[in-house]
Amino acid sequence: MTDVLRRGRASLAFGFLVQGVAFALLVTRIPAIQNRYGVSDALLPAFLAAVPVLAGVGSVSTERLVKRVRPSRLLRWSQPVVLLALLGIGAGERLVELGVALAAFGLAVGVLDASMNMLGVSLQRAYGRSIMLSFHAAFSLGGIVGASLAWAGAHWDLALWVSYLPVVAVLLPAVLVGSRWYVDDGDAAPAAGEKAAGEGPVVVFKLLLPLCLVMTVAYIGDSTVSNWSAKYLQDVLGSSEQMATVPYNVYMVTTLLGRAIGDLGVRRFGAVAVVRVGALVAAGGFAVVAGAPGAWVGMLGFTLLGLGLCVLVPQTFAAAGRLFPGASDAAVARLNVFNYVGFLIGSPLVGALGDVWSYRGAMLVPMVLVLVTLVYARSFAAQPDRYGGGHERPRTADVGRGSNGL
Repeated sequence: MTDVLRRGRASLAFGFLVQGVAFALLVTRIPAIQNRYGVSDALLPAFLAAVPVLAGVGSVSTERLVKRVRPSRLLRWSQPVVLLALLGIGAGERLVELGVALAAFGLAVGVLDASMNMLGVSLQRAYGRSIMLSFHAAFSLGGIVGASLAWAGAHWDLALWVSYLPVVAVLLPAVLVGSRWYVDDGDAAPAAGEKAAGEGPVVVFKLLLPLCLVMTVAYIGDSTVSNWSAKYLQDVLGSSEQMATVPYNVYMVTTLLGRAIGDLGVRRFGAVAVVRVGALVAAGGFAVVAGAPGAWVGMLGFTLLGLGLCVLVPQTFAAAGRLFPGASDAAVARLNVFNYVGFLIGSPLVGALGDVWSYRGAMLVPMVLVLVTLVYARSFAAQPDRYGGGHERPRTADVGRGSNGL
């Protein structure tokens, strides 16, 4: 069972990495996509908003599908669809073709994100220790690779399909082969006692709601950085156009570093402490950005944001798995919807506040929202909590490691 879990962990980490590559290749080439299809500035937000909306539909559908189909199988076939849809986005010529490709991408991403995190939660339960941040670190690494490939394509003025085709040609067979070693919840050896604690297969939304709020504010913060960091540095802090491209890269690198070491912090200090520190660091980052006198101080703020925000999303998924150990798939699928809710709210919120007020002031809003995480930090605890009809979960320290000794 040890080898099964190790192979399952490695193959799932690779799946996260591939998803990071695909997502970065899409979002970093939006201007090129707009030019290729002649999408107007007025119409572009509608196309972009359709992706997270359809992804939410895909995530909700996954909650129902996993009652009949294993998450590993959903992930195995949704990831190729994402890659082929990405290639379709680069190869089409008409708006209708762009719409179909984006729709396929959005629906498949919703299924992929939900099933990927379902497997991550079940593997963490089988391991008996925090490993969830390592999967999201792989996603961050994939994002850096994808953004670098996108930069190379733009630098050499390559057509979109020319940029995308080699990546899809390499990654598509790789994920199909790697998916052979995915490990489902039923295949893993859960820590003793947790399965019995979660016998009731019902997700009580009232108990899940605090985690949904944290997920939403985390993605509001993330979308603020991805959509407004370049504009903020150039227009508000007076940087050059070249330097304005740096903050998001810095954010991605510090996100990777924070997630790479985050599991060690959770194992030593507990999830509650890590989440609280992450929220405080992220809020401090927004405060530094809002008050920065120049570009270099602003860069420091975006660095802090990467280190703070990076822990919130993985730990939110992990907490949902602990809260509903007998219905973790349903809890993860429902929680994943709020990923897209935060993405949809974040960018328009900052843009609207920046237009009617100021962009410095607008940066204080996600700062306040991130601080809300402190109110709900206890939801990340491993201590006994009430589950549905009165079941109490055992303390993590009292839970056995399982027969494989991991």
